[in-house]
Amino acid sequence: MDLEPAIVSASMSLLLQGRFLCTKVHKKWKVKQVTKSNFQESLRELKTHIPNSDFVAVSMVKTGSFSASWHRVLPFDTAETAYCKAKHSAERFQLLQFAVCPFSIAESNKLIANPYNFLLFPRDELKLGMPSYSFSCQTSYLTSMAREGFDFNACIYDGISYLSRVQEFKAKMQIGNYISNLNVNKSSSTSATADIVFVERIKSRIKHWIKCCEKGGKSTSTDDALLTSLRKIVMGSEMFGSRPCLTINVCSDRQVQLILEMLLNVHNVVPMLVPAKGNTTQAICLVLTTSKEDKDLFERERQKLEEEENKKLCGFREVIELISASQKPVLSYNCLDDCTFIHSKFIASLPPEVNEFICSFRSDFPQVIDVYHMVKKFGAMRNVTNITAALLYLKNHFLASVDVEIPDQGFHSATINEDKIDGLDSLRICYLFMKICSILKISPCVSESGNKHLAPELQDFTNIFHPWTTDSKELVDEDISIWANNTRKVNCEHVIFLWGVQFGMTASTLKNLLQESHDILPEEFDVKLVAKDCAIVVFWQPGLSKAFLNAVKSEQISGLLREFVSNGLRVASYDTYRTVCRLGLWEADLSESLDRAVEKSGREFSNIYCHTDNVINFDIL
Repeated sequence: MDLEPAIVSASMSLLLQGRFLCTKVHKKWKVKQVTKSNFQESLRELKTHIPNSDFVAVSMVKTGSFSASWHRVLPFDTAETAYCKAKHSAERFQLLQFAVCPFSIAESNKLIANPYNFLLFPRDELKLGMPSYSFSCQTSYLTSMAREGFDFNACIYDGISYLSRVQEFKAKMQIGNYISNLNVNKSSSTSATADIVFVERIKSRIKHWIKCCEKGGKSTSTDDALLTSLRKIVMGSEMFGSRPCLTINVCSDRQVQLILEMLLNVHNVVPMLVPAKGNTTQAICLVLTTSKEDKDLFERERQKLEEEENKKLCGFREVIELISASQKPVLSYNCLDDCTFIHSKFIASLPPEVNEFICSFRSDFPQVIDVYHMVKKFGAMRNVTNITAALLYLKNHFLASVDVEIPDQGFHSATINEDKIDGLDSLRICYLFMKICSILKISPCVSESGNKHLAPELQDFTNIFHPWTTDSKELVDEDISIWANNTRKVNCEHVIFLWGVQFGMTASTLKNLLQESHDILPEEFDVKLVAKDCAIVVFWQPGLSKAFLNAVKSEQISGLLREFVSNGLRVASYDTYRTVCRLGLWEADLSESLDRAVEKSGREFSNIYCHTDNVINFDIL
């Protein structure tokens, strides 16, 4: 019996009912919409809400997710191939909305939430060429967003910009940000003769510069003003705002240290480092103040200016930094997808290996709970990926009351469309999380001793960076699933990919033909179609996959299998698929990507082994 139409029908029914549920939710829930105009106000509120919360739920709206069906993370993906797919998506597509919902849990299953929805757009605020993103857009995503009333004009013109940490560092180097508030201690090392000469020369230069500035300030005649201007040019004096400044170029960190030590005894002079590329210093800027009060005033002004510049550079990333600094557990509905986007856009470029990514991400966000894995605890919901459909299922099958309280967040200060409120998914995640905890009898409370102490049951859903893996320990294994609704595992070595012919048949028909094609194929193997002209064959007995590969490549091939091969049948091990993902061979058809991987590996094999003139034979040495 073919159950696929029934599953599709049930999914569509859940989706339509889920939309009705969304309409009812809109009337009760409000999410504060945040653009450039009210970003600073919302940031100040979040600085109170996040530290006082128990969890922080996040959700995102992107310009796309995958360009072909096989680009999505599938049950037969290992941790490595799944990460490669998520990495490709995060680097290719862009975030347009980022919803954040800090929430705390009160008695009697009461949820106190403070939801915000931030409209984002990567804009070059300081005209530095950063960020200069060139991102892809998936037409189905944009069509769906437009149908739901997404305001693209507001996103482009009023969306909040941002830089990642690495980009911000590069931007500061590019604009030559001064570094002030220096803590300098006198060096205990013995000064060389060259150091003494250098210090005396700089000290003399500073002394004459200060005298020149003081005389220039007291002069009133035109001639004195002209002479003062000429003297300033000769001395290299400039103005930093309304105060005189002197720039001293340096060649080494040792010279920087000597100048800063010398200035400890010079009053009313504020030193600031001018950074250069490579985390070095190219000069020291000295600003002359008139008194101790003026010096204190200048340092306050400079600190305020630095903070304003940093805000322009950081942008929305300040919200990410707040969540990271709080170390609160983060809720997501697709941990791998969301975390790769957060790392790519706000921290740094994604590392090549999945273990490096996990270590890097967990240093900022030590605990990420994937609510989707909690949903899969209910067997009938294993294939339900829609949040509202999951909520509706729980509502119809379980009695779990959860009260939601959303304190007034000054919604009048933001533009809100009463018929459509963006950013509801983060609030739905909170609500879904509380319902599941209630049904499964899981305590969602965080211990007072710190947010590292979650309930043991919640640890089972924490830091699982694979949507089809139920245990974080399985990320290091090479065992994979084949079907989403079957928990049986198989090692990658026992799986082969088969493509190159237009099957035009079901998996069961293909299995029967393969079984008739060669005596080596036993009854205990399975076939799953993963594309229109590509399938995977699963051998449950060790060694049969290699034997089948050898049979296909053998010169003594005969019978129906020979006919398959003559018609273009190609086979490859799981390592070829791993190569496709690792090298980023993201063709529209999986068969084309596998062909490219086979050709590439063949060229490398030829380059290594076929040029015998370049091979050293150790037997003749």
